[in-house]
Amino acid sequence: MVTIASSSHESDLLGLDFTLSVSPPVSSTHEADILGSGSLESAKRVVSSSYHADLKGLDFLESVTLPIATPNGSVQQDRERPVRTAAHQFPPPHMDLCSPDPTEPATTTLLPPPSLGLKAHHGFEEALHASEESEPEFEYIKPTQQQKAMETKKADKQKFETWRIQHAKIVTDEEIRLRGRNVADESLSIRELMRKDQPSKITSPREYQLELFERAKQQNTIAVLDTGSGKTLIAVLLLRHILDQELEDRAAGKKHRIAFFLVDSVTLVFQQFEFLKANLDQPIQCFCGEMGTDHWAKEIWLKQLKQNMIIICTAEILHQCLNRSFISMDQINLLIFDEAHHAKKNHPYARIIKDHYITVDDHSKRPRVFGMTASPVDVRSDFGRSAKELEVMLHCHIATTANLALLRTSVSRPIENVAEYEQLQYPYSTRLGQEMESRYGHMETLAKIFKSTKVAASELGEWCADQLWLFAMAEKEALKVERKIEKAFTNDRSGKPVEVLDAELNDLREAQTFVKEWIIAEPAIEIPSLSSKVLTLRQYLGLIYERPTDARCIVFVDQRYTARLLGYLFARIGSPHLKSGILIGTRPGDPGDVKVSFRQQMMTLHKFKKGDLNCLFATSVAEEGLDIPDCNLVIRFDLYSTLIQYIQSRGRARHAASKYIHMIEKGNRKHIQAVRDVREGEAVMRQFCESLPADRLLQGNDADLDTALIKEKNFRTFVDPVSGAKLTYASSLVVLGHFVSYLDDGSSPPNFIVTAEHGQYTCEVVLPESSPVHSAKGRPSAKKAIAKRSAAFEACVLLRQGGHLDEHLVSTHHKHLPAMRNAHLALSLNKSSSYDMEIKPRIWQDSRGSIPDALYMTVLELEQPEELGRPSQPLALLTRTLMPQLPGVLLHLHSNRTSNLLFTSLQVQFRIAKERLSKLNAFTLRIYKDVFNKTFEVNEAAMSYWFAPVVIDFKNDINKRVPERLIDWAIVDYVHGNQCWTWSIDRPYDELENRYMVDKWNGSRRFWSIRVLPDLRPQDPVPKDAAPSRYMNTIIDYTVSLFSKSRQRAVWRQDQPVIFAHRILHRLNWLDEYTEEENKVKKNAYVCPEPLHFSALPASVAAMAYLVPSAISRMESYLIALETCDLLNLQIRPDLALEAITKDSDNTHEHRHEQVHLQRGMGKNYERLEFIGDCFLKMATSISIYCRAPKNDEYEYHVRRMTLICNKNLFETAIAKELYKYIRSEGFSRRNWYPQGIKLLEGKGHKKGEEEKHTHQLGDKTIADVCEALIGAALLSYNDNGSMDMAVKAVTAFVSHIDHDVSQWADYYKLYNKPAYQLAPATAVQSNLALQIEQKMGYRFKYPRLLMSAFVHPSLPSFGGIPCYQRLEFLGDSLLDMACVNFLFYRHPDRDPQWLTEHKMAMVSNKFLAAVSVKLGFHKHLRFSSPVVEFQNRDYAMELQDAVRDSNGARDYWTLTRNPPKCLSDIVESYLGAIFVDSEFDYGQIERFFNEHIRWFFEDMSIYDTFANNHPVTHLHNLLTLSYGCSSYRILASSIPNAAGTDTDHQVAVVMIHGEVIASGTAASSKSAKVKASEQALEKLKGLAPFEFRAKFRCVCTEGEVQKARIGECGAAI
Repeated sequence: MVTIASSSHESDLLGLDFTLSVSPPVSSTHEADILGSGSLESAKRVVSSSYHADLKGLDFLESVTLPIATPNGSVQQDRERPVRTAAHQFPPPHMDLCSPDPTEPATTTLLPPPSLGLKAHHGFEEALHASEESEPEFEYIKPTQQQKAMETKKADKQKFETWRIQHAKIVTDEEIRLRGRNVADESLSIRELMRKDQPSKITSPREYQLELFERAKQQNTIAVLDTGSGKTLIAVLLLRHILDQELEDRAAGKKHRIAFFLVDSVTLVFQQFEFLKANLDQPIQCFCGEMGTDHWAKEIWLKQLKQNMIIICTAEILHQCLNRSFISMDQINLLIFDEAHHAKKNHPYARIIKDHYITVDDHSKRPRVFGMTASPVDVRSDFGRSAKELEVMLHCHIATTANLALLRTSVSRPIENVAEYEQLQYPYSTRLGQEMESRYGHMETLAKIFKSTKVAASELGEWCADQLWLFAMAEKEALKVERKIEKAFTNDRSGKPVEVLDAELNDLREAQTFVKEWIIAEPAIEIPSLSSKVLTLRQYLGLIYERPTDARCIVFVDQRYTARLLGYLFARIGSPHLKSGILIGTRPGDPGDVKVSFRQQMMTLHKFKKGDLNCLFATSVAEEGLDIPDCNLVIRFDLYSTLIQYIQSRGRARHAASKYIHMIEKGNRKHIQAVRDVREGEAVMRQFCESLPADRLLQGNDADLDTALIKEKNFRTFVDPVSGAKLTYASSLVVLGHFVSYLDDGSSPPNFIVTAEHGQYTCEVVLPESSPVHSAKGRPSAKKAIAKRSAAFEACVLLRQGGHLDEHLVSTHHKHLPAMRNAHLALSLNKSSSYDMEIKPRIWQDSRGSIPDALYMTVLELEQPEELGRPSQPLALLTRTLMPQLPGVLLHLHSNRTSNLLFTSLQVQFRIAKERLSKLNAFTLRIYKDVFNKTFEVNEAAMSYWFAPVVIDFKNDINKRVPERLIDWAIVDYVHGNQCWTWSIDRPYDELENRYMVDKWNGSRRFWSIRVLPDLRPQDPVPKDAAPSRYMNTIIDYTVSLFSKSRQRAVWRQDQPVIFAHRILHRLNWLDEYTEEENKVKKNAYVCPEPLHFSALPASVAAMAYLVPSAISRMESYLIALETCDLLNLQIRPDLALEAITKDSDNTHEHRHEQVHLQRGMGKNYERLEFIGDCFLKMATSISIYCRAPKNDEYEYHVRRMTLICNKNLFETAIAKELYKYIRSEGFSRRNWYPQGIKLLEGKGHKKGEEEKHTHQLGDKTIADVCEALIGAALLSYNDNGSMDMAVKAVTAFVSHIDHDVSQWADYYKLYNKPAYQLAPATAVQSNLALQIEQKMGYRFKYPRLLMSAFVHPSLPSFGGIPCYQRLEFLGDSLLDMACVNFLFYRHPDRDPQWLTEHKMAMVSNKFLAAVSVKLGFHKHLRFSSPVVEFQNRDYAMELQDAVRDSNGARDYWTLTRNPPKCLSDIVESYLGAIFVDSEFDYGQIERFFNEHIRWFFEDMSIYDTFANNHPVTHLHNLLTLSYGCSSYRILASSIPNAAGTDTDHQVAVVMIHGEVIASGTAASSKSAKVKASEQALEKLKGLAPFEFRAKFRCVCTEGEVQKARIGECGAAI
């Protein structure tokens, strides 16, 4: 099976192998036999007629070794030559081309392969008499090419393996790095972006850097150097020194220690990592909170510490590791603090020192400390005192270069100018602001917006202020405010009625509408539209960007909204050569702000470095640490507040002749003083640094630090007695937050309730409901922040005392993620094993062993007996136990003539006397003897069943249910009393008609007598229309099959009559269609009665008996299928059960190319049932998992579902249940249909001892596929009444997991516990949404909050306590899949699963569902918090409307649009999930939605053929098979080691055409690799005409092979 997209089938589609079957070489023994037979020309004719068509057009251009038949009959094996075979030039490959002289014509000798299955007309007498079941010599056995196919497949895999090994050597880390340079920047990871921008290795440190390095080697040091002066290189030099010492210490057996490079932001983690990696040769790694390090166990950290010598991370990560005792301070040899001026108060830098560094009493065990900063002070205070405090905190002393002149020459300083702008007005409201204040000034939630817009009107101008209103009241921002209002209402304990909330939300919506309708004109370049401050900035930027330039500029501002507004404004009023962007932090902003991800931040910097942007409006994030290119101009639009802000922002202007502009307001003394303060402060700092003595000792000591810590003397600490982990007030918030995140409802953070009493604050922390500790109260404190920490501390202590935190202060209540979440859950298509196989149902074995006195009857009759072409009589199968009602079986009686063989099981038992049982036994054994040439022992107790003839008019009696009356006892008695019907010369001619005759000496020759021909005599020549036989001289010779010597002794009556008869085609497998060759076989025969055996069986009974092998074979398959159901406790229709366990070829799972070892006549295989079963399995497990954990996130759902539905789980369950025994992998066998239990006395196989144990080879995935097929069979068995209970039960049987243990559909709803958000009272907004949906969709929601959840975008993580739509989408996706698959499955019953899957892709595609979403107006209800989503949704909706207008009623108009935003399709699926849950799991609601809103688009699926073929792999298949007529191609995939050194291997895939690799693709997954390889192959094949393709790839695939590739109008099954 193959599924595209979300289904389990997708991986199989991409793993299709495409092969061309090639004949195997001929064995020398067989060649010698043929050459020695003396009938070369005869063999030549036979081989040529049978093989020429199959091999026509094959073109072999490589050197091959062919067995060469020499003139004397010997065979040479080792002669190599290039051989070219073509239909009109050369014979088939099994011919030897021999010529002693290259100039002479080649002598052609045919060597038929052993698998040919043809017997020569002469020289094979012994073979013809060797087996009683041998085929008539004129019967054609269809040649197979299975061995050829397997050898070709093996050769292709060997070529691919060779190619893969060579390819793996090429894919190096350098190639990956270079490849990254050619990839679009937007597609690169953050590390790749950093690596791309990172400068090359620095090898020449300057003198001042070496000076500070030498000082840092001797003592803890804080290096104070200007931005851009190379402080990090000093750290590199120090790291090299420390690492060299560490290697020596390790060699001496000392304890391993590690260096930490600590930074203050995530951005700097990656930046410094790339720099250090380029300049150091020891193992190094970087970490930040975004990597999930908060949840790492100690073992993971120990592994990282062991594998690396340097770790770059944010300081909080090391702080938490120290707090949890994952690492101790004595395991660290060096601490580097980047931007060391942050080490104050409760910053992680300070906490590391306070909580852990100074607690190490043995100073020799403390690590060396090195700090880096542009200024040791970042506040306005006494410089000397602040510098001393920093020294004390970090236990260092400040140092700078002794030669400041050298530093100044090394680092370029900008020219500083002051730009004055006219005085600004005091903050005020614009007309829009005034209107808003008069209407909505009472709303507390808008207070901050009112304040910000007033400031913006003053600082930026009225246009910017009004624009800020638009930003703040946009849909996404209004949703933020709405969420804030709902959250405040939920947390309010005063018991306000819900009407208060509704009124406030209604005011908010009115305010939003009012702002939206306010008309804002384009900005005027004048006051008051723009402020004097902005106009002045415009003048400066206009001068710089008047013409094209490489100049770069940064404009520093204080507020995030200021950066956004200026960027928005200058995109309209700036110079065409000004390419602006904004650079702000990643923290969530206030209403009107824009959310920026870390990646977006990195992309902005990357574009600025490339020159795609040349002007950044930036907040303080651009001041510190980031690697930003040297700028020509830096403008302080908003002045700095500290000295370090000034120094760092000025450091950005390092370009030659760069300028640094201080923008100040005329007459503003604060601005003037700010400029004066930073200049004076810098002078003081310089003087301080210059005055430092070279040998000055550390000024701070432990006592000094104790003084600095006096404020924390009342703060409690907790040290775990087991591990030494430390809990402080500062760390308690983090520890508590981590604990809550592990709870099932961890999305709800702790709720801190602070109350004031007697001038102090007391805080109580309330934890989520699932927490074992529900609340804790802290001690009174003078500050709210300390009160919150105190409450968190007390809660953590309670959790530790209760054992809910372990000795490392990590939660013991971990989420129980599935054990297999990181496992390889797929199974190999190629892996197979040998398993036992049941060939007989247990019912026979269980019933044998006694002589019965009562029997049950099952009548075997042809539904259309006239199709047999001769009279027949029904047979009864008599058994000890009641047989189930089994479906009939279609038999192919003649070419284009079929009839169902019906099994009618009578429910009434009848008594049987011992004497009559003996007669039935004799009748049964006579059938085996006369019809099948088998003589079994007489042992009635060992018989599994008996046969009996049924009276012709049994229909009347069968209704009376009197089984014994149906038996034709006259025939039974006659057969019991007569071994045969004896012919004599005096017999009337009419008695010779309609007799069943058998050659006495060759059991393979059997005849139906038609009539006597009185005009012919035994010595007459054989008529020309007679079927060929060994002897064709006279009719009597034709009749006798004796060998030559025996024939000479035999004497026959010459006066006996000649009978015109029909030779019986020894065809036991009536389940298979007639072949063309069988239709051509001559049947007329002319025989004499004397040499023949006339059976006592009437011809009508014998005719029916010939159908018994097929009937018994299929009946036993049905019974084994039902035993499979019994094993699983399932009740499934027998025909569907058998279809589900039928594997009719070695590669049933592979499609669109020739099946290997195809077992003909097995009926339908499991693939269609697997297709629908896979879909139901996905739906059933999705529902169960959702019910059990309605609060879990979507990721958890997917992981848990994957562990249930993955092939590996199904396979392991099937193995445990021994399901492999019941799978039908072999077609009809002329050996296995015979009954077991009785001993064979004569006939082929009678010399064998005990019954052989049967095994078969099954692929792992085949076994898993059968599980899904049985689920599909259980579903279809009850389709008439719509019950899914049996399918639910089947899912439980196969997933064998607690996550799905229900036995009927109604159990799902019983599992579901409605979450609190669903049951909470609905607000007016939510009720209004439910009303709108009801009017539109005709369904009334009982739970409006559930409906609201279906429309909450993930960008709103908590919308008034309502989760986003992802959980419901997970559920709805599987429900919609089931509805679509049901429609296709029943609408197109003859289509194979690949066609169904490809066309289902259209029905569940994002593109179609997004169109449905817009058509239904769902997009208008979506609640989100992303401007990108808003823009994309609006743009797509407009485009879709245009497509509808231009469609002229076409139903596929949606295919003409671009790819839509995924959220639009998501909300269709989430709506389906919501309506399903709200309706108490009524699947009928899903079907109603499908029929009303989806079905219309897909009434004619042919219009989506092109859509289905757009998948690269499908497109490639159709191109090769349909356009080029090629069937010899394959797509193979395997893994190669990742040269980048990560744990995940690369997956490489190739496209091979005629054994040649023409395209390849490498990706993280095999699926993506195959897509890439197919895309590359399509590009290479683009434009090739068919004749060019054949010439290029030497393709000579035959028309027959091409037709096989066209099965199902595009392919076989998925």
